[in-house]
Amino acid sequence: VLASAACMDKAMTHTVLDQAGIPNAMWADIYPWDLENFDETELELCDTLGYPMFVKPANAGSSVGVSKAANKEELLSALQLAFEHDGKAVVEEFIKGREVECAVFGNHGAKASVLGEIAPKKEFYDYEAKYQDDSTDLYIPARISEETADLVRELALAAYEALGCAGLSRVDFFVQDEGIILNEINTLPGFTAISMYPKLMMEGGMTHFELISGLIELALNK
Repeated sequence: VLASAACMDKAMTHTVLDQAGIPNAMWADIYPWDLENFDETELELCDTLGYPMFVKPANAGSSVGVSKAANKEELLSALQLAFEHDGKAVVEEFIKGREVECAVFGNHGAKASVLGEIAPKKEFYDYEAKYQDDSTDLYIPARISEETADLVRELALAAYEALGCAGLSRVDFFVQDEGIILNEINTLPGFTAISMYPKLMMEGGMTHFELISGLIELALNK
């Protein structure tokens, strides 16, 4: 329960990752009252993050209410949209890189999967790209070196442990030439025919039955 709450709240996720020394985006949390002195808020965000920046409701998922802001007017609109979904927003620096996902399975001594890569044809991987159209290409395994893939898996397991995850999680990263940035952790990832978590686990050799029964055993043994 604690892990899911901490991973749902993006500000808390960033806080734990920062404390654990796991690389993640530069960020700031913003509240509705910060809009009362928006000029000052915008200046602080520019100094810290710079344009463009991403604005997200702190506790929403599936990219609902997420916007990319390239200037002051877009930032204000993005924050207003985020506050329609939550009383707190998280603003993050823009990171350009390959979007790589890792499935983690287990309690103590968890295992990390083969990696998958999401290649959105849109500007970013929004709700429509996730669920309503075919504007995204998926690659399993991800198109990165084995050395980089090993490091992604190490970071996924470190974050999984730092946030107290158990059973299953999907850990998402941006992979750049300059390094690896953890984007977010989903403690209850999608489990449909198009979802990445079961695809990655089965790519590693598990059957659908083994995955489901294994998760039940993990829950019972926790």
